[in-house]
Amino acid sequence: MSRPDTALALPRRGLTLPLLKLLAFSALGVFLFFVDLEIGGRRTIPVDHISSYLVREQRSLAVVFVLALMAWGAFAPFVTGTFGQSITTRVFSVVKLTGLALATLYLTGLAPDLASQKDMLPFLFEKLALSVGVLIPIGALALTFLVGFGLLELVGVLMERVMRPLFRTPGYSAIDAVTSFVGSYSIGLLVTNAMYLQGKYTVREAMVIATGFSTVSATFMIVVAKTLGLMEHWTFFFWASFVVTFAVTAITAYLPPIAGMDDRRRTPDEVDPGQPVGPRWRQALQAGVARYQSRDPLPKMLWAHLKDGLQMSAVVTPSILAVGFAGLCLAKFTPVFDWIGVLLKPALWVAGALLGLDNATAASGAFASGLAEMFLPAILLKDAEFLLRFLVALVSISTVLFLSGCVPCILATRIPVKFRDLLVIWLLRSVLSIVLGAISLRVGLALGWLVLPA
Repeated sequence: MSRPDTALALPRRGLTLPLLKLLAFSALGVFLFFVDLEIGGRRTIPVDHISSYLVREQRSLAVVFVLALMAWGAFAPFVTGTFGQSITTRVFSVVKLTGLALATLYLTGLAPDLASQKDMLPFLFEKLALSVGVLIPIGALALTFLVGFGLLELVGVLMERVMRPLFRTPGYSAIDAVTSFVGSYSIGLLVTNAMYLQGKYTVREAMVIATGFSTVSATFMIVVAKTLGLMEHWTFFFWASFVVTFAVTAITAYLPPIAGMDDRRRTPDEVDPGQPVGPRWRQALQAGVARYQSRDPLPKMLWAHLKDGLQMSAVVTPSILAVGFAGLCLAKFTPVFDWIGVLLKPALWVAGALLGLDNATAASGAFASGLAEMFLPAILLKDAEFLLRFLVALVSISTVLFLSGCVPCILATRIPVKFRDLLVIWLLRSVLSIVLGAISLRVGLALGWLVLPA
């Protein structure tokens, strides 16, 4: 009598060589994103070394490249005729045009004095838009090796048994969740929307994934870490962000409004392909090898990821300038974020007590500014003390939702969700992220994984 996993089994020789190639290509992706190297007195990951070299040593070329991307992002909706598709499209088209205009004013020296202050347009363009515009395409190419050769599928199968009890999602959503976290939120949401439309997710399951894992990309995390001076602690920052984000998602999956969303499956006879057949480790190897064997040719994958990176850069760079400038003006000249930040003060008081921060609650407005744009808290607190900078970096990633990018993308999907529900989820995620982020920092310090700078 044959074993249950016979149908899925691969011949030993047919498994070994593809598995070795899978591990080799994936190891390159891990190296590019997670191995710190010291070059020229700077210790950071290879992806950051490459992009920093281009921005620093080839600045004129980098400026022309980023300005061209911004122009493409700003004018594409009018050229392709997508400008009038929805209110969201119209609003973001105006935002991107505004960002392009601000970049032009800054580069030509015609910006007014208010906008020319060193912590306004100069900071937004030089430290964020320029870095992001170069970093995202390079990061997208490197991401090919991390996600294109079967590593995520292999890891995803090993995670299946925790997905249902922790996140209330099917086993196969592990791949979607990890891809959404490591890749860009826009690509992650495209995958989630497609899964929902195919009937593989209920409304509740789709919202857990969309609001819980579709955060900024790994390359964006680098920009946040660079802005806050945390690149020397990149490995701890990445994994702490990963753990805090997933922990917050596990909690919010059991809280309203997500807990009360429709959980009726439109395809009740659907069989969860995550059901175990044979040993879990063998399923993981087979899933990884199957993905490796069904992959596109490497040049095609690199080109596809580069196109995604260029498109994302073209949308994000002008938005950073426009939304970032508006957010900085609101933060400097109005009490809007201070009012919203009142809701975060209790959580920041707890965080301050855990980390020994006397002024944590005073930063509530800066934390609240993340609702507008996830970069704003990093900009506003770039000169704060080390642990507060580290906390705001974790919270910026873990809250997931922000009005300049992720929220409009969610509203543009076919998943039925109300804007007010997204605001409630943002508040819940912010409060939980602050507390759990503080706990993770406390643990990191206690175990020696994180060392305070001298």
